[in-house]
Amino acid sequence: MKIKIKRYHPKKEPKSIWMEYDILDGLTLLEALEYIKTNIDPTLTYSKGCRSGVCGSCAVVVNEKEELACEYKVREDDKIEALKILETIRDLVVDIDDSLDRLKKAKAYLSRPNILPLNKEDEKLNQKQSDCILCNSCYSSCPVFEANQNFLGPFALSRNYRYLIDKRENSKKEKIEAVLENGIWDCTLCGNCTEVCPQGIDPKSDILMLQSWATKFGYQNPNIANFGSFGLDF
Repeated sequence: MKIKIKRYHPKKEPKSIWMEYDILDGLTLLEALEYIKTNIDPTLTYSKGCRSGVCGSCAVVVNEKEELACEYKVREDDKIEALKILETIRDLVVDIDDSLDRLKKAKAYLSRPNILPLNKEDEKLNQKQSDCILCNSCYSSCPVFEANQNFLGPFALSRNYRYLIDKRENSKKEKIEAVLENGIWDCTLCGNCTEVCPQGIDPKSDILMLQSWATKFGYQNPNIANFGSFGLDF
């Protein structure tokens, strides 16, 4: 079986090159990468961790779609490359520091918590958003993030919503204000992030809910507010 991997080295010319490898049948992509590194090319660089779809560190793009290498079964002529948009460090390894910084900018944490007990229903309310494994697949698939690197992005916005609806949060308006600029109004609601999330999280729906909360606090979508009436009087 043959697959192609987009190799990248910042100090070589050309920096990027597609290379073809012969591998064994029936492997997961992570197993295939390990086979190549052990038996063919020890310079191949990639990320791995839990090997069971929990840590998110092995996310890559396969045939233009984000996948977890530890869960994806390799097929003939697959084309594998690093996550898109994020800065590639080497081969299939990308820099995720910026995306983690966006969590802070989005205030995706309890800002002013009330000391209240949580029951099972409370925990269930925001459990799905808490399942994020920080794989960055949503950023890789996001056309808004590609066009605007200041965009807070799907998982930061989804995590903001997780804490917004936490009954212990005592400053909900502050949460909304943190995601107004380069945030909820910039999203095109294309749904790419929802489609590629390995945990089944739905950032698109969470962003819609954030928009609804923003409206409750008196904010409106500036894109609609500035749309105008095309010279028509109503």
